[in-house]
Amino acid sequence: MRGPSRGARATLPTSARATCLQGEVRLSSTLAPGAAAPPLALLPLDRRSPVPVWRQLADALRHRVSAGELAAGSRLPSTRMLAHDLELSRNTVATAYEQLLADGWLEGRRGAGTFVAHRPPRNGSGNRAPAGDAPGLSARGATIAASVATWRPTRGAPRPFRPGVPAADLFPWPLWRSVCNGVLRSSKSELFAYGEPGGYPPLREAIAAYVETARGVRCTAGQVIVVEGAQQAIDFALRLLTDPGDLVAAEDPGYLGARAAMQAAGARIVPVGVDAGGLDVDQLAVVAEPVRLVYTSPSNQFPLGSTMPRGRREALLAWARDTGAWIVEDDYDSEFRFAALPIPSLHSLDTDARVVYVGTFSKVLFPALRLGYLVVPERLLAAVTAARFLAGIHAPFFHQVALAEFMAGGHLLRHIRRMRAAYARRQAALREAAAEHLAGLLQIEGAETGMKLTAWLPPGVDDVGAAQTAARAGVDVYPLSRYWLRKPSGARGGFLLGYAGYTPDELQAAAAALGAALRAAPLPSGGH
Repeated sequence: MRGPSRGARATLPTSARATCLQGEVRLSSTLAPGAAAPPLALLPLDRRSPVPVWRQLADALRHRVSAGELAAGSRLPSTRMLAHDLELSRNTVATAYEQLLADGWLEGRRGAGTFVAHRPPRNGSGNRAPAGDAPGLSARGATIAASVATWRPTRGAPRPFRPGVPAADLFPWPLWRSVCNGVLRSSKSELFAYGEPGGYPPLREAIAAYVETARGVRCTAGQVIVVEGAQQAIDFALRLLTDPGDLVAAEDPGYLGARAAMQAAGARIVPVGVDAGGLDVDQLAVVAEPVRLVYTSPSNQFPLGSTMPRGRREALLAWARDTGAWIVEDDYDSEFRFAALPIPSLHSLDTDARVVYVGTFSKVLFPALRLGYLVVPERLLAAVTAARFLAGIHAPFFHQVALAEFMAGGHLLRHIRRMRAAYARRQAALREAAAEHLAGLLQIEGAETGMKLTAWLPPGVDDVGAAQTAARAGVDVYPLSRYWLRKPSGARGGFLLGYAGYTPDELQAAAAALGAALRAAPLPSGGH
């Protein structure tokens, strides 16, 4: 959600209207209130700062309004224009605008643009204090508080097509209750005392056996560290393996949670492009500075859904071996592969102990379980165990014991087999519904793995605005542009369409509602 890092930033062309002076960005144009752009005379943007660039931009604009330099009612440049002028990604500018809209500093007018509010907040902070502005926070604290991945609860049941939602209607709840009741009846002493930071030993053994069978990950139970979901696993890896200022490579587009963990660790992010084979390893080889760590989701790249072929996996491992870099492999839902046999995980091909493997039960079972795991090289065990202890001693112990019993009974593997077949049927139902209701509006990409599809809008259509149109019609779609750090010129907008958590009838109804909404409203084509 920010501009490119220093290691990947392009040189400003001499023809650009924006010029960099001592870490600040000046705009050459100064216009009167009500003109096509407000008088943005000086915007301090420091790309080396741990504070995200979108937050810096929002703070700078808020200050201009507070100081009276941007008059009430002034029209701001479109996100496209300001991104061009400041050499930022359009997504960075859009995020800053959205924050100011939410805080009451700006107003949006359909078909006219974005304007300074006629009655901006008087308390200097908007309707609620921006997270990064809380007094007394450190620079790292401000970065964490302003994270692009800050979770916001949603009311009610998930609506199609929200991604990442497993099929709660197909989960064996009576069986799970029976397992949990059996654990309670056993009155195991472990349930009422502190457990091991690395996790409940029988669960660690079960996970080690499971990942070897399912993903070819060979490890001992001692190398498995149980955590509270993949997000915590990624956060641990970044905090333990990087120092502030280190260069970290991230897939672009990529998972916002991983990007936020990189920011919180104080890393400088190098965006690495993604193609049909996943992360482009050739781009890593030409980065001018040493890269300390690379994050990748090779089995089902998030959000585009590509699978990294074996040859590229071996090339990535060779690059890590030659440079001494670490690899964090996020294998978040590879269990759900419908056609071809799964490609061996990076961890299973690693001969130099450079890969930290991350898995989660949130997608396989249900998100509220909050259990995931790391498989780490033995030389990292002491450090990761200490991090797990400092983060709260251990993950919820009752759930660990219940999950161990669930896995020991063979229920996990049976559930995965059922869900693999069910998700294949639901994907087919979504494709049929899209062919009927979304023809000419969305181009659906193929996917042999996972719980979502990628859908591309016609060229020139703003996916953020189209997603807002969909939301008003009761349909949740996630705009793909949100996941880019440095969106390629001419790249089309699109949506993530989750299907796993919804019945065929729900998918059919949502596709009809989405198609009707997009056809009824003129598709937005740029600006905010």
